[in-house]
Amino acid sequence: MFFYNATKEIRPGKSWVDDNGVRHPKNWNIWDDAHKKSMNITEVTLEARPDGRFYNWIDNGLDGVANITPRNLDDTGSGDTLVLGLKSQYKLNVKEQQASLLAQTDWAVVRKADTDTAIPSNIATWRAAIRTKATAMEDAIDGASDMDAFIALFLSWDGDGNKSGILYDWPVLEE
Repeated sequence: MFFYNATKEIRPGKSWVDDNGVRHPKNWNIWDDAHKKSMNITEVTLEARPDGRFYNWIDNGLDGVANITPRNLDDTGSGDTLVLGLKSQYKLNVKEQQASLLAQTDWAVVRKADTDTAIPSNIATWRAAIRTKATAMEDAIDGASDMDAFIALFLSWDGDGNKSGILYDWPVLEE
């Protein structure tokens, strides 16, 4: 990000007008550093922004620094002013995903109720595994003591392909 006179943002590939009314070409960014400095052009490198699922941030302006604050893990307020924290939000998300997954095999449960036809064992086993995994995910969410512990719950892979995290690592229905 570049600024002219520390106030006007200018962008590579776009011409700009200085305080004297002179229009500079859109390829101004090829100027060497000394010429940019003589034109009072400064480059600001922004801090890396954290994951927006977990943090809020506001840019402070020309120094490239941002005010970064973690989102609330726990609920705040009460009654009409209740704001769900990340833990409650993600537990609801786990419940929604669990329901969506189980819905794929609800036909077997309905068939069992209607015709007393046995639920295939692979489906019964998978449905139980889904429920068990959902409970484990919710317990892990509740157990996260801080933002780092909460972030560590999310499924990820390292450079060697090793998996870590518990969230959204659902069992697969075997054929």
